[in-house]
Amino acid sequence: MAELKPDAGTEDDGPTGDGTNGRMCIVTRESGSPNELIRFVAAPDGTVVPDLKRQLPGRGCWVKPERATVDKAVAKRLFSRALKAEVTAPDDLGARVDRLLSADLTGMMNMARKAGQFVTGSSKVDAAIRSGAALAVFHATDAADDGVRKIDQARKAWHLGMETESEIPSFRLFSEAEMEALMGQNTFIHAAALAGQAGEGVVKRANLLERYRNGGQSRATGGAGRRKQ
Repeated sequence: MAELKPDAGTEDDGPTGDGTNGRMCIVTRESGSPNELIRFVAAPDGTVVPDLKRQLPGRGCWVKPERATVDKAVAKRLFSRALKAEVTAPDDLGARVDRLLSADLTGMMNMARKAGQFVTGSSKVDAAIRSGAALAVFHATDAADDGVRKIDQARKAWHLGMETESEIPSFRLFSEAEMEALMGQNTFIHAAALAGQAGEGVVKRANLLERYRNGGQSRATGGAGRRKQ
C-alpha cells in the first residue's frame, strides 16, 4: 500500500536547514522526516487536530510520536506559537492521537487480511512462523499465557534454526474487547502479519503505536528476524 504524500499546498514549517530536508518537533526541537513525526493543524473552529496522513490544508506543526511529548505540547501551549494563531489544544489530545493510531493500525490489519497477508488463530500463526512468512505476531493483551508461550517457542525455534539476527517481533497492544470495538468480527487472540506490502504496513503502524505509548521505545519482544550476513 503506497504511503500518502503531503499535500503540496500545505503551509508547513519549512525544512530545518540542517541538510535533512526534515521538520522540527515543536517540543524537543529535534528534526526528523515527515514520516518520523506527527503533523498537527488547526481545524476551522481553531481546535488543534492531528493529521496522521499529512494531507490537511493550512500551516502545520510537528511533534515527536510520543504520548508524553504531545501532552507536553498541550500543557506548555506550544501549538499557538507554532501555528502562529490562537488555537485550542484539547486536554485529551494525546489520547485522541492514540485512538487515531489504533484505528489506523487495525484498519491496516483488515486491509492486510483481505490481501491474504494477515492470518489469525494459533495454528495459522504457528505455521506462518515456521514457514518464514511471518513478519510479526500479535496477541491480545488478555490472551492465555499458554497460547502465547507456544507461539513464543515457534518464534525462538525459527530464530535459532535460521540463525536470524533476532526473533520475529511480538506485539501485545489491545485487549480482545478493545479490538472488538475497533475491528468488529475481525477481532483475534493470536495473529500474524505476513510478508508483503500490506503486511509491512501493519508492522510499521504497530511499531509507531508501540513507540507512541512507550516514550519512543518499543517494548515489542524480538526484532526484525533478518538472517545474519
